[in-house]
Amino acid sequence: MVELAVQGDPRMLPSRLEAETARSFSIDTIEKLKPELDPADELFFLIGADAFAEIRTWKRWRDVARAVEFIVVSRPGHHYDIPPEARVLRMNSLQLPVSSSEIRARVAAGDDCVDAPAEVIRYMREKKLYR
Repeated sequence: MVELAVQGDPRMLPSRLEAETARSFSIDTIEKLKPELDPADELFFLIGADAFAEIRTWKRWRDVARAVEFIVVSRPGHHYDIPPEARVLRMNSLQLPVSSSEIRARVAAGDDCVDAPAEVIRYMREKKLYR
């Protein structure tokens, strides 16, 4: 679905890093990426405020926090605490009113009028995802 969402935008390059993974955890993805990076490279984790608020529930979250700097995108009505282990840049200038979990919940409820590219919505319908 990422490939469908970014097709035609030369600024975006989707990754197939997790394509063969049944269930993906952030720490596993980070550990796959790290060997490919130059030691001087910085790794940033772009995430919505609603998802970041749940960081303490993640698998090996402290290891994730040590490995990356988070860019947390504000979401209306979502507040979060920053654990001392995490480095965070707040992105308050871009407020996205919808989250991926909200899109999945709405599609599961039969609402296909969601804020997603038409190709992605078509794919979700064809594959009967989140139903």
